[in-house]
Amino acid sequence: MKPECYENRELSWLRFDQRVLEEAQDSRNPLLERLSFTAIFQNNMDEFFRVRVGNLTVKQQKAPKKKDKISGMKPGKQLRAIFEEVRELTPMRDAAYHEIMGDLRRYGLQQVDIHTATQEEQKFLAEWFKREIRPLSIPVIVDKGKPFPFLRDRALYAVLRLESKSGIRMGLLPVNDQCQRIIRLGNGGRFILAEDVVLAFAHTVFGNARVIDRTLLRVTRSASITMEDIADIRTGDYRTDMELLLQERKRLPVIRAELSETFYQPALEYLCKKLEISDDQVFYAKAPLDLSFVYECKHLVPDPALQYPRLVPQKSAMVDERRAMFTQLRKHDILLNYPYESIRPFLRLLDEAADDPAVLSIEITLYRMARDSRVIAALCEAAGRGKEVTALTELRARFDEAGNIEWSKTLERAGVHVIYGPSEYKVHSKLLRITRKNRGKIECFTQIGTGNYNEKTAAIYTDYCLMTSDPQIGADAANVFAALREDSLPEPQTDLLVAPDGLRQPVLDMIDTEIAHAENGEDAYIGLRMNGLCDLTIMKKLIEASCAGVRIELLVRGICCLIPGIPEQTEHIAVRSIVGRYLEHARVYIFGTPDRAKVYLGSADFMPRNTENRVEICAPVKDAALRERICEEFALQFNDPVRARIRNSDGDYILPTGGDNKDCSQEELHRRAAARAEAAEMTKQDEA
Repeated sequence: MKPECYENRELSWLRFDQRVLEEAQDSRNPLLERLSFTAIFQNNMDEFFRVRVGNLTVKQQKAPKKKDKISGMKPGKQLRAIFEEVRELTPMRDAAYHEIMGDLRRYGLQQVDIHTATQEEQKFLAEWFKREIRPLSIPVIVDKGKPFPFLRDRALYAVLRLESKSGIRMGLLPVNDQCQRIIRLGNGGRFILAEDVVLAFAHTVFGNARVIDRTLLRVTRSASITMEDIADIRTGDYRTDMELLLQERKRLPVIRAELSETFYQPALEYLCKKLEISDDQVFYAKAPLDLSFVYECKHLVPDPALQYPRLVPQKSAMVDERRAMFTQLRKHDILLNYPYESIRPFLRLLDEAADDPAVLSIEITLYRMARDSRVIAALCEAAGRGKEVTALTELRARFDEAGNIEWSKTLERAGVHVIYGPSEYKVHSKLLRITRKNRGKIECFTQIGTGNYNEKTAAIYTDYCLMTSDPQIGADAANVFAALREDSLPEPQTDLLVAPDGLRQPVLDMIDTEIAHAENGEDAYIGLRMNGLCDLTIMKKLIEASCAGVRIELLVRGICCLIPGIPEQTEHIAVRSIVGRYLEHARVYIFGTPDRAKVYLGSADFMPRNTENRVEICAPVKDAALRERICEEFALQFNDPVRARIRNSDGDYILPTGGDNKDCSQEELHRRAAARAEAAEMTKQDEA
């Protein structure tokens, strides 16, 4: 295939980050929500540097000539392209931030610096610095005669160039994490950031040294480390090894430095040498270096007009709150669509399982949980009541490792059997299996989800939750858990698609089926909704299907390495991406026209990490009405006239013009959920 069909994965990630940034620029969004998107953009960029740039840096050191399979780019070329792209995105972020803050001044929110503060405010801030910062901070002198200090990942530092006759001399003062970021000046929305105060008064802690230059500094460290990297310090206990791994990760190399001001070039070169980075890895920002504080601004100006209208997750029309979940699941499958519908029915299922004396066992895979997890509480309660509870807790869920380590300890103390799965594969699946004894027979209830068992993210991530009493799906789930308990990979199953050995090939087979229909002159269709697409084998098969005349619709939120609209290659492929108030997270596969469609939902994107290197679960939707509903919702989102950005043959994403947020698919899905809930309530009242 011609190379123009594909885009480099890393550059595709940055295109997604740009789409997030465009939400900050979009005047159709409320101002405080636009402000939040600047912080989301920054958080995404932090993760991108820590993970992807960190990985590429390692590859450049170990295998500098190894080419990326999709784009043919070597690590060094990819890094140069990344730094160039980021250098274009950063000023766009800065401009969006300052435009939003300028508009927010009309509503009383005003950020000041030490130069725009009044004399009375400057006096107050000087005293605040002496009281809150000076006692907690340890200043460090940096020169050729002293060792360079360790700089923490994503921490803020005031860096001062001090006058010296013997060469470069600098003073470093950290912005203590314990101090408040937003310092309010009065009772309104006027404020200054703590780091600006530290930078303004840092010279007072370095004696009589004359300050020539000053800037704020924030470094980003790589997070690219695996168990193999610490093989020499393994203890033999997996959880302890993971705790050691997290300690080692804190000291990984610096891969980016961000400065708030231009700095004396020889001093900057000295810093780069000590941090072991090149000039390409230095970025200047006119917006604050850490934007996490912006979420607190909603409390400074609590004007509803500045935020999205409040939408409450609806009751599921499929669930009768007066009847036990097990009773309802025996009669029909239940599908929930978060956050339009509430997660409560799923939590009810777990709570009822914990309380029901007839329940024998609960098995579940855990990847990311809420801080005060009701899921964990239910599992602990079930174990306390004598049920056999098995929880596979994935300790390698990136950036949630520490929390999962603590949850594993909590579960063990409660009597839950905690397992970790195959050592070489993450378990990313969202699978629950409950067994119950009913009139002497064993019955099984299974739940398969596209998102984590996390009540917090269920309110902001769009995900599907399928609950069923289907015996074959239950049997497949039993086989999966049996393999995981033995730390082995599950074999291909009858109904469930199970990665890494039983997902990609069935998907390829179903694409082949659509190719055959197209070659026979029949209508053929494939619809895929996911977070990322970069599996080269699957992309090649999709191109083959396009060439055969199969109509293909791809709704991909993030990375998409396949470019549509290339004549004689991808001309029958259309790509859309939605970025909105909710984070699109569901994975749905549709193969076939409505009269014969096969529909699957589950945890796997079409990326090598999912299809080759993780245990993933996708389940068929067997209920015809549910299949129809999922296909309708897919079509609604794919044709969203407000938020569905259209990818063209140049690889660019074009945001539809006109329209209002009320016309977007996310708003419409909430209205549909509310209408279903209202109709179900009226039916109950009529029956009563």
